[in-house]
Amino acid sequence: MSNLFDLIQKGGPVMYPIVGLSILTLACALERGVFWYQLMTGEGKIARDILATARYSLDDARELADKVRHTPIGRFLLAPLSLNDPSPETFRLALEASADKEFVQMRKGDKLLETVVALAPLLGLLGTVTGLIATFGNINIGGGGTGESATKAAAGIGEALITTAAGMIVAILALVVFRVFVTLQARQMDYFSEVGSEMELIYRQVWYEPSVESDPRSLPPVSTPQSSFNRESY
Repeated sequence: MSNLFDLIQKGGPVMYPIVGLSILTLACALERGVFWYQLMTGEGKIARDILATARYSLDDARELADKVRHTPIGRFLLAPLSLNDPSPETFRLALEASADKEFVQMRKGDKLLETVVALAPLLGLLGTVTGLIATFGNINIGGGGTGESATKAAAGIGEALITTAAGMIVAILALVVFRVFVTLQARQMDYFSEVGSEMELIYRQVWYEPSVESDPRSLPPVSTPQSSFNRESY
């Protein structure tokens, strides 16, 4: 641990914001990791149970989804089941609106990681520039350089290299974490689409009964009134 603190001090003042970005990245990775673990644990079983129940009772399926509303998949399926005799279009809109809300929660932390990926290398480059400035300031040209000036110059070069490496490491770490979460988000979107389509199909095939007014084929034929114009009398 003392070596780490020494390294941070050798990197100069620019190392402090880089360390701050690394702490934010680790905290975001930990929080999002817990979120995804809880989301994916038992998700498949919950979806299968609700879909199977919906085939014989929408009320029971709604009660089951309400019991697991603390999970994203439970809230996703509860939204259309809470409607009162919706049309298939309304049923689908409820699924889509619920999915959009859940996806917003899944994307939390993405902006932070994107900022770290963009900012950390720039801070490393800034540390490189300040380290080189300190190096050139300590070089005594034509003055028969002493050991002290050479030591200061070496310290400036070390500062430049340390901050550059630290900025790149933090950016790479944040990029890896970001790509992992983006992959999980894409997988979850596909899974929600699959489950939502199956739920909509069950509703259309088993429960939806179009009314007479809404089905044009069930309406009586429209009688055309006889024209008062008598062609023969013309």
